[in-house]
Amino acid sequence: MGQQAPSANEALPRSTRVSNLAHLLTRSARRFGDEIALAWGEQSWTWRDLDARVSAMAAGLRDRFGVKKGDRILVQSQNCNQMLESMFACFRLGAVWVPTNFRQTPAEVAYLAEASGAKGMICHAAFPDHAAACAALAAPPAFMLAIGEAGFGDSYEAVVAEYLGRAVSNEAVGRDDPCWFFFTSGTTGRPKAAVLTHGQMGFVVVNHLCDLMPGTTQHDASLVVAPLSHGAGVHLLTQVAAGARTVLTASERFDPAEIWSLVEHWRITNMFTVPTILKRLVEHPAVEGADHGSLRYIIYAGAPMYREDQKRALAKLGPVIVQYFGLGEVTGNITVLPAAEHEAEDRPGMRLNTCGFERTAMEISIQDDDGAELAANASGEICVTGPAVFAGYYDNPEANAKAFRNGWFRTGDLGYLDEQGYLYITGRASDMYISGGSNIYPREIEEKILAHPGVGEVAVLGVPDPAWGEAGIAVCVPAQGATVGEAELIAFLDGKLARYKMPKRFIFIEEMPKSAYGKITKKLVREALEARGLLAGTTA
Repeated sequence: MGQQAPSANEALPRSTRVSNLAHLLTRSARRFGDEIALAWGEQSWTWRDLDARVSAMAAGLRDRFGVKKGDRILVQSQNCNQMLESMFACFRLGAVWVPTNFRQTPAEVAYLAEASGAKGMICHAAFPDHAAACAALAAPPAFMLAIGEAGFGDSYEAVVAEYLGRAVSNEAVGRDDPCWFFFTSGTTGRPKAAVLTHGQMGFVVVNHLCDLMPGTTQHDASLVVAPLSHGAGVHLLTQVAAGARTVLTASERFDPAEIWSLVEHWRITNMFTVPTILKRLVEHPAVEGADHGSLRYIIYAGAPMYREDQKRALAKLGPVIVQYFGLGEVTGNITVLPAAEHEAEDRPGMRLNTCGFERTAMEISIQDDDGAELAANASGEICVTGPAVFAGYYDNPEANAKAFRNGWFRTGDLGYLDEQGYLYITGRASDMYISGGSNIYPREIEEKILAHPGVGEVAVLGVPDPAWGEAGIAVCVPAQGATVGEAELIAFLDGKLARYKMPKRFIFIEEMPKSAYGKITKKLVREALEARGLLAGTTA
Protein backbone atom coordinates (compact mmCIF):
# COMPACT_ATOMS: atom_id res chain seq x y z
CA MET A 1 0.00 0.00 0.00
CA GLY A 2 3.03 2.28 0.25
CA GLN A 3 3.78 4.92 2.83
CA GLN A 4 1.09 6.58 4.90
CA ALA A 5 -0.19 9.77 3.29
CA PRO A 6 0.45 13.08 5.06
CA SER A 7 -2.37 14.37 7.24
CA ALA A 8 -4.71 17.09 6.00
CA ASN A 9 -2.70 19.74 7.84
CA GLU A 10 0.67 18.77 6.41
CA ALA A 11 2.06 20.19 3.20
CA LEU A 12 2.24 17.63 0.42
CA PRO A 13 5.53 17.33 -1.45
CA ARG A 14 5.32 18.76 -4.94
CA SER A 15 6.31 15.38 -6.37
CA THR A 16 3.32 13.58 -4.85
CA ARG A 17 0.45 16.09 -4.79
CA VAL A 18 -2.18 15.64 -7.49
CA SER A 19 -5.49 17.24 -8.34
CA ASN A 20 -8.40 16.03 -6.21
CA LEU A 21 -10.84 14.14 -8.48
CA ALA A 22 -13.63 16.46 -7.27
CA HIS A 23 -11.86 19.26 -9.14
CA LEU A 24 -13.28 17.73 -12.34
CA LEU A 25 -16.70 18.86 -11.12
CA THR A 26 -15.37 22.22 -9.89
CA ARG A 27 -13.90 22.94 -13.32
CA SER A 28 -17.03 22.01 -15.29
CA ALA A 29 -19.22 24.04 -12.88
CA ARG A 30 -17.04 27.09 -13.54
CA ARG A 31 -17.06 26.65 -17.30
CA PHE A 32 -20.61 25.46 -17.96
CA GLY A 33 -22.50 26.59 -14.84
CA ASP A 34 -25.98 26.98 -16.36
CA GLU A 35 -25.80 24.01 -18.73
CA ILE A 36 -27.53 20.75 -17.79
CA ALA A 37 -25.07 18.37 -16.13
CA LEU A 38 -27.44 15.59 -15.09
CA ALA A 39 -30.92 14.51 -16.17
CA TRP A 40 -33.06 11.85 -14.52
CA GLY A 41 -36.70 11.40 -15.48
CA GLU A 42 -38.42 14.78 -15.24
CA GLN A 43 -35.62 16.28 -13.14
CA SER A 44 -32.41 17.96 -14.22
CA TRP A 45 -29.53 19.74 -12.53
CA THR A 46 -27.12 22.29 -13.95
CA TRP A 47 -23.41 22.05 -13.29
CA ARG A 48 -23.77 24.84 -10.74
CA ASP A 49 -26.69 23.01 -9.04
CA LEU A 50 -24.76 19.76 -8.88
CA ASP A 51 -21.61 21.38 -7.51
CA ALA A 52 -23.62 23.19 -4.82
CA ARG A 53 -25.38 19.97 -3.71
CA VAL A 54 -22.04 18.14 -3.56
CA SER A 55 -20.59 20.90 -1.38
CA ALA A 56 -23.68 20.80 0.87
CA MET A 57 -23.34 17.06 1.40
CA ALA A 58 -19.59 17.39 1.94
CA ALA A 59 -20.21 20.09 4.55
CA GLY A 60 -22.80 17.93 6.28
CA LEU A 61 -20.55 14.89 6.33
CA ARG A 62 -17.69 16.95 7.72
CA ASP A 63 -19.44 19.28 10.19
CA ARG A 64 -22.31 17.11 11.45
CA PHE A 65 -20.78 13.64 11.26
CA GLY A 66 -17.07 14.36 11.60
CA VAL A 67 -15.98 12.79 8.31
CA LYS A 68 -12.37 13.54 7.52
CA LYS A 69 -9.71 12.60 5.02
CA GLY A 70 -9.28 8.85 4.73
CA ASP A 71 -12.65 7.90 6.28
CA ARG A 72 -14.67 5.31 4.33
CA ILE A 73 -18.33 5.91 3.45
CA LEU A 74 -20.39 2.89 2.36
CA VAL A 75 -23.12 3.56 -0.24
CA GLN A 76 -25.97 1.12 -0.94
CA SER A 77 -28.20 2.47 -3.69
CA GLN A 78 -29.49 2.13 -7.19
CA ASN A 79 -28.52 4.83 -9.67
CA CYS A 80 -29.81 8.25 -8.62
CA ASN A 81 -28.54 11.81 -8.36
CA GLN A 82 -27.70 11.30 -4.66
CA MET A 83 -25.43 8.38 -5.46
CA LEU A 84 -23.52 10.48 -7.95
CA GLU A 85 -23.33 13.36 -5.45
CA SER A 86 -22.05 11.07 -2.70
CA MET A 87 -19.10 10.12 -4.90
CA PHE A 88 -17.94 13.69 -5.38
CA ALA A 89 -18.73 14.68 -1.77
CA CYS A 90 -16.40 11.93 -0.57
CA PHE A 91 -13.71 12.92 -3.06
CA ARG A 92 -14.02 16.59 -2.05
CA LEU A 93 -13.28 15.74 1.59
CA GLY A 94 -10.50 13.30 0.74
CA ALA A 95 -12.74 10.55 2.11
CA VAL A 96 -13.14 7.17 0.39
CA TRP A 97 -16.27 6.26 -1.58
CA VAL A 98 -17.26 2.61 -0.99
CA PRO A 99 -20.19 1.71 -3.26
CA THR A 100 -21.80 -1.72 -3.12
CA ASN A 101 -23.42 -3.75 -5.85
CA PHE A 102 -27.01 -2.93 -4.87
CA ARG A 103 -28.11 -6.46 -5.81
CA GLN A 104 -26.06 -7.99 -3.00
CA THR A 105 -27.81 -9.45 0.02
CA PRO A 106 -27.96 -7.64 3.38
CA ALA A 107 -25.39 -10.04 4.83
CA GLU A 108 -23.01 -9.44 1.93
CA VAL A 109 -23.30 -5.67 2.29
CA ALA A 110 -22.77 -5.90 6.04
CA TYR A 111 -19.52 -7.74 5.33
CA LEU A 112 -18.42 -4.89 3.03
CA ALA A 113 -19.14 -2.37 5.79
CA GLU A 114 -17.05 -4.43 8.19
CA ALA A 115 -14.21 -5.14 5.76
CA SER A 116 -13.88 -1.49 4.73
CA GLY A 117 -14.14 -0.13 8.26
CA ALA A 118 -16.88 2.22 7.07
CA LYS A 119 -17.35 5.27 9.29
CA GLY A 120 -20.77 5.99 7.84
CA MET A 121 -23.37 4.63 5.44
CA ILE A 122 -25.59 6.24 2.83
CA CYS A 123 -28.46 3.87 2.05
CA HIS A 124 -31.43 4.18 -0.28
CA ALA A 125 -34.84 3.80 1.37
CA ALA A 126 -35.49 0.74 -0.82
CA PHE A 127 -32.96 -1.27 1.23
CA PRO A 128 -34.07 -1.22 4.90
CA ASP A 129 -32.83 -4.77 5.48
CA HIS A 130 -29.35 -3.80 4.30
CA ALA A 131 -29.34 -0.83 6.66
CA ALA A 132 -30.49 -3.05 9.52
CA ALA A 133 -27.80 -5.66 8.81
CA CYS A 134 -25.08 -2.99 8.92
CA ALA A 135 -26.53 -1.41 12.07
CA ALA A 136 -26.43 -4.83 13.77
CA LEU A 137 -22.67 -5.25 13.31
CA ALA A 138 -20.46 -5.40 16.38
CA ALA A 139 -18.83 -2.18 15.10
CA PRO A 140 -21.61 -0.56 13.03
CA PRO A 141 -21.20 2.62 10.96
CA ALA A 142 -21.25 5.64 13.28
CA PHE A 143 -24.00 7.31 11.26
CA MET A 144 -26.48 6.51 8.50
CA LEU A 145 -28.11 8.72 5.87
CA ALA A 146 -31.28 7.65 4.07
CA ILE A 147 -32.01 8.55 0.46
CA GLY A 148 -35.78 9.00 0.33
CA GLU A 149 -38.42 8.38 2.98
CA ALA A 150 -37.12 5.68 5.31
CA GLY A 151 -37.49 4.40 8.83
CA PHE A 152 -33.76 4.52 9.45
CA GLY A 153 -31.05 7.18 9.61
CA ASP A 154 -31.01 10.91 8.96
CA SER A 155 -32.52 12.31 5.79
CA TYR A 156 -29.99 12.86 3.00
CA GLU A 157 -32.11 15.66 1.55
CA ALA A 158 -32.49 17.36 4.94
CA VAL A 159 -28.71 17.47 5.31
CA VAL A 160 -28.35 18.95 1.82
CA ALA A 161 -31.00 21.57 2.58
CA GLU A 162 -29.34 22.52 5.86
CA TYR A 163 -25.89 23.04 4.37
CA LEU A 164 -26.82 24.33 0.91
CA GLY A 165 -24.79 27.41 0.11
CA ARG A 166 -21.83 26.30 2.22
CA ALA A 167 -18.68 26.33 0.10
CA VAL A 168 -16.29 23.43 0.64
CA SER A 169 -12.83 23.43 -0.91
CA ASN A 170 -11.36 20.29 -2.41
CA GLU A 171 -9.03 18.61 0.10
CA ALA A 172 -5.33 18.46 -0.78
CA VAL A 173 -4.51 14.91 -1.87
CA GLY A 174 -1.48 12.94 -2.91
CA ARG A 175 -1.07 10.59 -5.82
CA ASP A 176 -1.49 7.52 -3.60
CA ASP A 177 -4.33 8.81 -1.41
CA PRO A 178 -7.35 6.47 -1.76
CA CYS A 179 -10.58 7.80 -3.24
CA TRP A 180 -12.60 4.65 -4.00
CA PHE A 181 -12.74 1.10 -2.65
CA PHE A 182 -13.73 -0.98 -5.67
CA PHE A 183 -14.89 -4.29 -4.25
CA THR A 184 -13.96 -7.32 -6.26
CA SER A 185 -13.66 -11.00 -5.34
CA GLY A 186 -10.99 -13.65 -5.47
CA THR A 187 -10.95 -17.41 -5.69
CA THR A 188 -11.93 -17.57 -2.03
CA GLY A 189 -15.19 -15.81 -2.89
CA ARG A 190 -14.68 -13.21 -0.15
CA PRO A 191 -14.83 -9.68 -1.62
CA LYS A 192 -11.59 -7.69 -1.53
CA ALA A 193 -11.37 -3.89 -1.55
CA ALA A 194 -9.21 -2.78 -4.47
CA VAL A 195 -7.85 0.63 -3.47
CA LEU A 196 -8.22 3.20 -6.25
CA THR A 197 -6.35 6.46 -5.72
CA HIS A 198 -6.66 10.07 -6.85
CA GLY A 199 -3.51 9.86 -8.96
CA GLN A 200 -4.45 6.56 -10.55
CA MET A 201 -7.98 7.66 -11.35
CA GLY A 202 -6.82 10.98 -12.76
CA PHE A 203 -4.80 8.98 -15.27
CA VAL A 204 -7.72 6.64 -16.00
CA VAL A 205 -10.01 9.58 -16.79
CA VAL A 206 -7.50 11.00 -19.27
CA ASN A 207 -6.87 7.57 -20.76
CA HIS A 208 -10.60 6.84 -21.21
CA LEU A 209 -11.01 10.13 -23.06
CA CYS A 210 -7.92 9.43 -25.15
CA ASP A 211 -8.49 5.80 -26.06
CA LEU A 212 -12.22 5.08 -25.72
CA MET A 213 -14.06 8.24 -26.75
CA PRO A 214 -11.68 10.77 -28.29
CA GLY A 215 -13.14 14.16 -29.05
CA THR A 216 -15.70 14.13 -26.22
CA THR A 217 -16.68 17.68 -25.19
CA GLN A 218 -19.45 19.66 -23.49
CA HIS A 219 -21.55 19.08 -26.60
CA ASP A 220 -21.80 15.35 -25.88
CA ALA A 221 -24.30 13.40 -23.79
CA SER A 222 -23.86 10.05 -22.07
CA LEU A 223 -26.57 7.56 -21.08
CA VAL A 224 -26.00 5.42 -17.95
CA VAL A 225 -27.38 1.89 -18.39
CA ALA A 226 -25.30 0.09 -15.73
CA PRO A 227 -24.76 0.55 -11.98
CA LEU A 228 -22.63 3.57 -11.07
CA SER A 229 -20.94 1.44 -8.41
CA HIS A 230 -18.64 -0.17 -10.96
CA GLY A 231 -17.50 0.53 -14.54
CA ALA A 232 -20.32 2.98 -15.27
CA GLY A 233 -19.10 5.13 -12.37
CA VAL A 234 -15.63 5.30 -13.90
CA HIS A 235 -17.22 6.17 -17.24
CA LEU A 236 -19.18 8.95 -15.52
CA LEU A 237 -15.98 10.61 -14.34
CA THR A 238 -14.86 11.04 -17.94
CA GLN A 239 -18.11 12.83 -18.79
CA VAL A 240 -17.69 15.22 -15.86
CA ALA A 241 -14.12 15.91 -16.95
CA ALA A 242 -15.27 16.81 -20.46
CA GLY A 243 -18.36 18.74 -19.34
CA ALA A 244 -20.60 16.24 -21.14
CA ARG A 245 -24.18 15.75 -19.95
CA THR A 246 -25.11 12.54 -18.10
CA VAL A 247 -28.59 10.98 -18.37
CA LEU A 248 -29.92 8.33 -15.96
CA THR A 249 -32.71 5.96 -16.93
CA ALA A 250 -35.95 6.54 -14.99
CA SER A 251 -36.92 2.88 -14.79
CA GLU A 252 -35.33 0.68 -12.12
CA ARG A 253 -35.48 -2.24 -14.53
CA PHE A 254 -33.69 -2.66 -17.82
CA ASP A 255 -36.08 -1.26 -20.46
CA PRO A 256 -34.74 -1.21 -24.04
CA ALA A 257 -37.68 0.91 -25.26
CA GLU A 258 -36.92 3.57 -22.65
CA ILE A 259 -33.22 3.50 -23.48
CA TRP A 260 -33.77 4.05 -27.20
CA SER A 261 -36.28 6.80 -26.42
CA LEU A 262 -33.70 8.56 -24.24
CA VAL A 263 -31.02 8.17 -26.92
CA GLU A 264 -33.29 9.99 -29.35
CA HIS A 265 -34.57 12.64 -26.92
CA TRP A 266 -31.20 13.66 -25.45
CA ARG A 267 -29.16 13.03 -28.62
CA ILE A 268 -26.95 10.60 -26.72
CA THR A 269 -23.44 10.29 -28.14
CA ASN A 270 -21.90 7.64 -25.88
CA MET A 271 -22.77 4.97 -23.36
CA PHE A 272 -21.03 2.19 -21.46
CA THR A 273 -22.52 -1.30 -21.29
CA VAL A 274 -21.76 -5.02 -21.36
CA PRO A 275 -22.17 -7.41 -24.33
CA THR A 276 -25.34 -9.06 -23.06
CA ILE A 277 -27.08 -5.69 -22.63
CA LEU A 278 -25.88 -4.45 -26.00
CA LYS A 279 -27.22 -7.65 -27.57
CA ARG A 280 -30.65 -7.11 -26.01
CA LEU A 281 -30.71 -3.47 -27.10
CA VAL A 282 -29.88 -4.37 -30.69
CA GLU A 283 -32.47 -7.17 -30.82
CA HIS A 284 -35.31 -5.10 -29.32
CA PRO A 285 -37.92 -3.81 -31.84
CA ALA A 286 -37.57 -0.25 -30.47
CA VAL A 287 -34.18 0.09 -32.16
CA GLU A 288 -35.92 0.18 -35.54
CA GLY A 289 -38.07 3.23 -34.84
CA ALA A 290 -35.62 5.27 -32.78
CA ASP A 291 -33.28 7.89 -34.18
CA HIS A 292 -29.90 6.77 -32.84
CA GLY A 293 -27.81 8.62 -35.38
CA SER A 294 -26.26 10.76 -32.64
CA LEU A 295 -24.36 7.76 -31.20
CA ARG A 296 -20.61 7.90 -31.71
CA TYR A 297 -19.37 5.41 -29.12
CA ILE A 298 -21.03 2.41 -27.49
CA ILE A 299 -18.36 1.08 -25.20
CA TYR A 300 -18.67 -2.52 -24.03
CA ALA A 301 -16.58 -4.52 -21.58
CA GLY A 302 -16.88 -7.12 -18.86
CA ALA A 303 -17.07 -10.22 -21.07
CA PRO A 304 -16.29 -11.45 -24.59
CA MET A 305 -18.85 -10.62 -27.26
CA TYR A 306 -19.85 -13.35 -29.68
CA ARG A 307 -18.87 -12.55 -33.26
CA GLU A 308 -22.44 -12.91 -34.55
CA ASP A 309 -23.60 -10.39 -31.94
CA GLN A 310 -20.87 -7.99 -33.03
CA LYS A 311 -21.97 -8.24 -36.64
CA ARG A 312 -25.63 -7.70 -35.72
CA ALA A 313 -24.76 -4.60 -33.66
CA LEU A 314 -22.65 -3.15 -36.46
CA ALA A 315 -25.41 -3.77 -38.98
CA LYS A 316 -28.00 -1.99 -36.81
CA LEU A 317 -25.94 0.84 -35.36
CA GLY A 318 -23.02 1.37 -37.69
CA PRO A 319 -19.31 1.54 -36.73
CA VAL A 320 -19.80 2.85 -33.19
CA ILE A 321 -18.93 -0.06 -30.87
CA VAL A 322 -15.70 0.05 -28.85
CA GLN A 323 -14.37 -2.82 -26.75
CA TYR A 324 -12.02 -2.74 -23.81
CA PHE A 325 -10.59 -5.39 -21.52
CA GLY A 326 -9.66 -4.76 -17.92
CA LEU A 327 -10.31 -5.67 -14.32
CA GLY A 328 -11.61 -3.56 -11.46
CA GLU A 329 -8.05 -3.50 -10.12
CA VAL A 330 -6.92 -1.78 -13.32
CA THR A 331 -10.23 0.09 -13.78
CA GLY A 332 -10.69 -1.41 -17.23
CA ASN A 333 -7.45 0.06 -18.47
CA ILE A 334 -5.65 -2.81 -20.22
CA THR A 335 -6.68 -2.99 -23.90
CA VAL A 336 -8.91 -1.24 -26.41
CA LEU A 337 -10.39 -2.31 -29.75
CA PRO A 338 -11.59 0.95 -31.36
CA ALA A 339 -14.70 1.32 -33.46
CA ALA A 340 -12.63 1.50 -36.65
CA GLU A 341 -11.24 -1.98 -35.97
CA HIS A 342 -14.63 -3.67 -35.55
CA GLU A 343 -15.24 -5.20 -38.98
CA ALA A 344 -18.83 -5.66 -40.10
CA GLU A 345 -18.13 -8.68 -42.30
CA ASP A 346 -15.80 -11.63 -41.96
CA ARG A 347 -12.87 -11.79 -44.32
CA PRO A 348 -9.77 -13.99 -44.72
CA GLY A 349 -6.93 -12.94 -42.44
CA MET A 350 -8.98 -10.74 -40.13
CA ARG A 351 -8.36 -10.76 -36.40
CA LEU A 352 -11.14 -12.69 -34.73
CA ASN A 353 -11.76 -12.74 -30.98
CA THR A 354 -9.12 -10.19 -30.07
CA CYS A 355 -9.86 -7.72 -27.29
CA GLY A 356 -7.51 -5.17 -28.83
CA PHE A 357 -4.13 -3.65 -28.11
CA GLU A 358 -2.54 -2.03 -25.06
CA ARG A 359 -4.06 1.19 -23.76
CA THR A 360 -1.90 4.32 -23.89
CA ALA A 361 0.90 4.18 -21.24
CA MET A 362 -0.06 0.64 -20.24
CA GLU A 363 2.07 -2.45 -20.88
CA ILE A 364 1.14 -6.14 -21.07
CA SER A 365 3.45 -9.06 -20.40
CA ILE A 366 2.50 -12.68 -21.01
CA GLN A 367 4.30 -14.70 -18.35
CA ASP A 368 4.83 -18.30 -17.40
CA ASP A 369 4.39 -19.69 -13.88
CA ASP A 370 7.85 -18.43 -12.88
CA GLY A 371 7.31 -14.90 -14.15
CA ALA A 372 9.39 -15.23 -17.33
CA GLU A 373 8.02 -13.30 -20.31
CA LEU A 374 6.80 -15.48 -23.20
CA ALA A 375 7.21 -14.88 -26.90
CA ALA A 376 4.44 -13.76 -29.25
CA ASN A 377 1.60 -16.29 -29.73
CA ALA A 378 2.59 -18.25 -26.60
CA SER A 379 -0.17 -18.51 -24.03
CA GLY A 380 0.42 -17.62 -20.39
CA GLU A 381 -0.85 -15.38 -17.62
CA ILE A 382 -1.79 -11.84 -18.65
CA CYS A 383 0.18 -9.41 -16.48
CA VAL A 384 0.05 -5.63 -16.69
CA THR A 385 1.83 -2.54 -15.43
CA GLY A 386 1.24 1.18 -15.78
CA PRO A 387 -0.39 4.16 -14.04
CA ALA A 388 -3.88 2.58 -14.10
CA VAL A 389 -2.90 -0.31 -11.82
CA PHE A 390 -4.46 -0.01 -8.37
CA ALA A 391 -2.56 0.57 -5.12
CA GLY A 392 -3.34 -2.88 -3.71
CA TYR A 393 -6.06 -4.57 -1.67
CA TYR A 394 -7.05 -2.84 1.56
CA ASP A 395 -5.79 -4.58 4.70
CA ASN A 396 -5.00 -7.79 2.79
CA PRO A 397 -1.23 -8.42 2.56
CA GLU A 398 -1.72 -12.05 1.54
CA ALA A 399 -3.82 -11.08 -1.48
CA ASN A 400 -1.32 -8.35 -2.40
CA ALA A 401 1.56 -10.82 -2.29
CA LYS A 402 -0.27 -13.07 -4.74
CA ALA A 403 -1.43 -10.24 -7.01
CA PHE A 404 1.94 -8.62 -7.70
CA ARG A 405 5.22 -10.07 -8.98
CA ASN A 406 8.28 -8.07 -10.00
CA GLY A 407 6.19 -4.93 -10.42
CA TRP A 408 3.56 -6.62 -12.59
CA PHE A 409 -0.10 -7.05 -11.61
CA ARG A 410 -1.19 -10.63 -12.26
CA THR A 411 -4.71 -10.63 -13.73
CA GLY A 412 -5.32 -14.36 -13.31
CA ASP A 413 -6.49 -14.49 -16.94
CA LEU A 414 -4.70 -16.50 -19.61
CA GLY A 415 -3.98 -15.34 -23.13
CA TYR A 416 -1.39 -14.41 -25.73
CA LEU A 417 -0.19 -11.43 -27.75
CA ASP A 418 0.27 -11.67 -31.51
CA GLU A 419 3.23 -10.10 -33.32
CA GLN A 420 1.43 -6.75 -33.57
CA GLY A 421 0.57 -6.64 -29.86
CA TYR A 422 -3.11 -7.60 -30.06
CA LEU A 423 -4.33 -9.56 -27.06
CA TYR A 424 -6.36 -12.77 -27.19
CA ILE A 425 -7.86 -14.20 -23.99
CA THR A 426 -7.80 -18.00 -23.95
CA GLY A 427 -9.03 -18.85 -20.48
CA ARG A 428 -8.96 -18.05 -16.80
CA ALA A 429 -6.44 -19.12 -14.23
CA SER A 430 -9.26 -19.16 -11.72
CA ASP A 431 -12.71 -20.65 -12.14
CA MET A 432 -14.43 -17.27 -12.24
CA TYR A 433 -17.06 -16.79 -14.93
CA ILE A 434 -18.89 -13.70 -16.17
CA SER A 435 -22.68 -13.59 -16.31
CA GLY A 436 -24.40 -10.47 -17.59
CA GLY A 437 -21.22 -8.47 -17.05
CA SER A 438 -20.86 -9.52 -13.39
CA ASN A 439 -17.93 -11.59 -12.16
CA ILE A 440 -19.17 -14.77 -10.47
CA TYR A 441 -16.84 -16.69 -8.18
CA PRO A 442 -17.89 -20.35 -7.69
CA ARG A 443 -16.23 -20.87 -4.30
CA GLU A 444 -18.63 -18.50 -2.54
CA ILE A 445 -21.66 -20.23 -4.08
CA GLU A 446 -20.27 -23.68 -3.33
CA GLU A 447 -19.77 -22.83 0.33
CA LYS A 448 -23.40 -21.73 0.67
CA ILE A 449 -24.72 -24.84 -1.11
CA LEU A 450 -22.60 -27.09 1.10
CA ALA A 451 -24.29 -25.55 4.14
CA HIS A 452 -27.37 -27.60 3.17
CA PRO A 453 -27.24 -30.91 5.06
CA GLY A 454 -28.41 -32.84 2.03
CA VAL A 455 -25.39 -31.89 -0.14
CA GLY A 456 -22.11 -33.75 0.24
CA GLU A 457 -20.05 -32.29 -2.60
CA VAL A 458 -20.60 -29.54 -5.15
CA ALA A 459 -18.86 -27.90 -8.08
CA VAL A 460 -20.18 -24.74 -9.74
CA LEU A 461 -19.23 -24.16 -13.37
CA GLY A 462 -19.82 -21.40 -15.87
CA VAL A 463 -21.24 -22.55 -19.21
CA PRO A 464 -22.15 -20.61 -22.38
CA ASP A 465 -25.57 -18.97 -22.24
CA PRO A 466 -27.25 -17.16 -25.18
CA ALA A 467 -28.81 -14.46 -22.99
CA TRP A 468 -26.14 -13.76 -20.34
CA GLY A 469 -22.89 -14.76 -22.01
CA GLU A 470 -22.32 -17.37 -19.32
CA ALA A 471 -24.52 -18.88 -16.63
CA GLY A 472 -23.77 -21.04 -13.64
CA ILE A 473 -24.66 -24.68 -13.11
CA ALA A 474 -24.23 -26.45 -9.79
CA VAL A 475 -23.14 -30.08 -9.94
CA CYS A 476 -24.12 -31.73 -6.67
CA VAL A 477 -23.50 -35.07 -4.99
CA PRO A 478 -26.11 -35.76 -2.28
CA ALA A 479 -24.87 -36.50 1.23
CA GLN A 480 -24.93 -40.17 2.14
CA GLY A 481 -28.50 -41.32 2.68
CA ALA A 482 -29.94 -37.92 1.74
CA THR A 483 -32.26 -36.91 -1.05
CA VAL A 484 -32.37 -33.33 -2.26
CA GLY A 485 -33.81 -31.60 -5.33
CA GLU A 486 -33.37 -28.38 -7.29
CA ALA A 487 -36.43 -26.63 -5.85
CA GLU A 488 -35.29 -27.36 -2.31
CA LEU A 489 -31.81 -25.93 -2.92
CA ILE A 490 -33.19 -22.79 -4.60
CA ALA A 491 -35.45 -22.20 -1.61
CA PHE A 492 -32.53 -22.83 0.77
CA LEU A 493 -30.31 -20.29 -1.03
CA ASP A 494 -33.00 -17.61 -1.21
CA GLY A 495 -31.80 -14.64 0.83
CA LYS A 496 -28.34 -16.16 1.30
CA LEU A 497 -27.14 -15.48 -2.21
CA ALA A 498 -27.69 -12.51 -4.51
CA ARG A 499 -30.05 -13.47 -7.33
CA TYR A 500 -27.52 -12.80 -10.08
CA LYS A 501 -25.24 -15.42 -8.49
CA MET A 502 -27.93 -18.12 -8.32
CA PRO A 503 -27.04 -21.12 -10.54
CA LYS A 504 -29.40 -21.46 -13.45
CA ARG A 505 -29.57 -25.22 -13.09
CA PHE A 506 -28.67 -27.90 -10.55
CA ILE A 507 -27.41 -31.27 -11.76
CA PHE A 508 -27.27 -34.26 -9.41
CA ILE A 509 -24.72 -37.06 -9.87
CA GLU A 510 -23.68 -40.05 -7.76
CA GLU A 511 -19.92 -39.40 -7.64
CA MET A 512 -17.77 -36.32 -8.24
CA PRO A 513 -14.83 -36.76 -10.65
CA LYS A 514 -11.52 -36.16 -8.87
CA SER A 515 -7.85 -35.88 -9.77
CA ALA A 516 -5.20 -38.36 -8.76
CA TYR A 517 -4.62 -36.24 -5.67
CA GLY A 518 -8.26 -36.53 -4.63
CA LYS A 519 -9.12 -32.96 -5.59
CA ILE A 520 -12.29 -31.87 -7.36
CA THR A 521 -11.13 -30.16 -10.55
CA LYS A 522 -13.55 -28.23 -12.74
CA LYS A 523 -11.90 -29.53 -15.90
CA LEU A 524 -12.63 -33.16 -14.97
CA VAL A 525 -16.16 -32.33 -13.86
CA ARG A 526 -16.87 -30.56 -17.14
CA GLU A 527 -15.44 -33.43 -19.18
CA ALA A 528 -17.49 -35.98 -17.25
CA LEU A 529 -20.70 -34.03 -17.81
CA GLU A 530 -19.98 -33.62 -21.51
CA ALA A 531 -19.26 -37.34 -21.85
CA ARG A 532 -22.63 -38.16 -20.29
CA GLY A 533 -24.48 -35.56 -22.36
CA LEU A 534 -25.51 -33.60 -19.28
CA LEU A 535 -24.36 -30.20 -20.58
CA ALA A 536 -26.51 -30.29 -23.71
CA GLY A 537 -29.25 -27.70 -23.36
CA THR A 538 -28.10 -26.86 -19.83
CA THR A 539 -29.09 -23.21 -19.95
CA ALA A 540 -31.77 -23.30 -22.61
